[in-house]
Amino acid sequence: MKNAASKRLDLSVQYASGRDGLPPRADFFRWARAALDGGGVVAIRLVDVDEGQALNRAYRGKDYATNVLSFPYETTPRLSGDLVICPSVVAREAAEQNKLLAVHYAHLTVHGMLHLQGWDHDNDADAEAMENRERTILAALGYDDPYAG
Repeated sequence: MKNAASKRLDLSVQYASGRDGLPPRADFFRWARAALDGGGVVAIRLVDVDEGQALNRAYRGKDYATNVLSFPYETTPRLSGDLVICPSVVAREAAEQNKLLAVHYAHLTVHGMLHLQGWDHDNDADAEAMENRERTILAALGYDDPYAG
């Protein structure tokens, strides 16, 4: 039973600014689980622009709302962390990039989950590796390459 527990994903989804037009918890669970090696405890919080901007300013020194923020707490023996997603930014980006909204949420959830596990894109080699991992995960979920275009 220990092995099953080590692979379990405990996911909470907080709809801080309402649920209208947002993916259901089941979708976030599927996307997060696909990107997770092992098990974990993760909270995904969907926030308005003001909260997204305040968090980005406080933790990254950038005074604007961004699409996804990752807050890892533990990576071993079991992942623990939070993802903060700003639906207004996600919707704007999806429209600008001519992407389906659900596909963009899937990509950003996978992207954020990889950050929680220590992946980054601070240099070209790391960015290429992370993008390739995202492509593989999203393809397994039935989505096209998020970087094509």
